[in-house]
Parts: sequence; C-alpha cells; structure tokens
Amino acid sequence: MKQRTGVLVALLLAGCSTAESPALSGGPRLRGARSAPWGPQKLDDMAARLLALHNRERAAVGAAPLVWDPKLAAAAASYGPSLAAIERLEHSAPASRPEQGENLWMGTKGAYSIEAMAGSWAAERSLFRAGIFPDIARTGNWAAVGHYTQMIWPGTTAVGCALHKSGRWDYLICRYAPAGNVRGGRLP
Repeated sequence: MKQRTGVLVALLLAGCSTAESPALSGGPRLRGARSAPWGPQKLDDMAARLLALHNRERAAVGAAPLVWDPKLAAAAASYGPSLAAIERLEHSAPASRPEQGENLWMGTKGAYSIEAMAGSWAAERSLFRAGIFPDIARTGNWAAVGHYTQMIWPGTTAVGCALHKSGRWDYLICRYAPAGNVRGGRLP
C-alpha cells in the first residue's frame, strides 16, 4: 500500500476589507457579480461541487446563496502559478483584487478531494460565534474562523474558484465578491 502523506495548510484571510477605496487600490472593479441567479448556471463538476458546499454552509446560517462568477474563477486561476512559484500560501495583494475576498488552501498533490479542501474552511464553524466582526471566534482571534466567515458573509453574492496543480502541491484559490470580513459587520 502506497503511503500517502499529506500536508493541509490554510492561510487566514488578510486584507479583505471592502473599506479599501477602489480609487486607491490601483485595480479595476469587478463587475457582473449578481445577488441571485438569473436561471440555472451550467457549471463544470468542480465548480458545481464548490458552489454547493459554499451554499450548504450559507443555508445553515440563513445567508442567501452565492452564484458562480466565471470572472472570479479566472482571477483565482491567474493566481495559481504565483503560489506554485513560491510553494507556500500567501494572499495576493489587495490592490490586485479590489473588492474581492480570497480563501487559499494548499495540500499534497492528488491527496485531497475538493470537498476536503474547502471543507477545511467550513470546519472552522466549530470555533465560530455569531457577533460583530472581528469578535466572532470562540478563541478570541477572528483569524481562527476567517475562511468560514468569508464563505458565509451575508454581503457576499458571488464566488469563483480554481484548482492549480504543481509538481508537489495542489492549490485551491477561491475569490469572493464583495469581500467579507469587514470590521463592524454582523454575522448570523
């Protein structure tokens, strides 16, 4: 039996506040994110599974479902090679993704399903407590639930994700619009 070793690493959300001025961010605003689907979306298997996982988490807290945004997915995909080049997780510069939140995951290539990857973010719910951001974690440190809260952020309406495979690692990158984890925002 081949021994499978895996490394599960997650980087906490950083710099995702929508309080940043788009004029100062240096990048174009993402347009086209919708608050509700305008009919059925035709998604590939991975996109459909990721969207379903996100929307199950949102339904559990009474948040409106997200729609899949191909522009966000393309933006996420464009960041994959940068992560592979440095072989670690590091959030993209906020100026390169104005008004977009970002969740990152990294693990041994081929060892994890999409559900396990994004499921690690959802599992942060065990440390979550409803409240005003950033006072939303049982640990007292909002970063312990940062991925989860981006998934369920009430003001976020769209998600797009990409899986980047390198020689040793798989990287899952999800982008969200509008970004979540805004100071003073209330979470269910």
